[in-house]
Amino acid sequence: MTENARETPGRPPSPREPAARTPAPAPGTPGGPGPRPEPLRFFGTTWLAHDGGYGARRAAVGLGSLLCAAAGAFVLKFAYEGIALADVGGLVNILLVVMFTLCTAMAFARTWQNFTRRPDPAAQQSVRGLLAIGFLGTLLAHAVRCLSEAPGESLVRREYEEARARYEKRRAKGGPKPGAKGRGKPKRR
Repeated sequence: MTENARETPGRPPSPREPAARTPAPAPGTPGGPGPRPEPLRFFGTTWLAHDGGYGARRAAVGLGSLLCAAAGAFVLKFAYEGIALADVGGLVNILLVVMFTLCTAMAFARTWQNFTRRPDPAAQQSVRGLLAIGFLGTLLAHAVRCLSEAPGESLVRREYEEARARYEKRRAKGGPKPGAKGRGKPKRR
């Protein structure tokens, strides 16, 4: 083969041709050896080094959450006016307002807690209806959290740093490397 044939763009190299070497990423980077950072919704792994439009994404998510909360409050206002027009009584109107207020407050608190610790799946399933009714609280929690960090960033950063520390400790000891095969006990035949 000629030299020009190897450099033809858009053509995959044949098995006989040497593959182009790309430098290996440095340890501690998303493409490097060791644990990989968990991507966050809307942010990917930009939370790791606050690059790739991280600030703009935080602003967009916060603003989007506020706009969705405002639209949701507008819809709830129409629902309340519909019940008020039906003239079902003052007690029902008060109970409706109290229910939405409590569900919103509880959804806010639950969402805020889930930014710093992993939720229990069984407990999350049991309060799914409450979170749906209190959707305004969830949206407001996301908007407020975006003022300081990406929602859930502290949780995944802490887990990532712990995983990196464990990886570096194993690597320094010279112990078994993650994903290495053939280091265990020999199989009995």
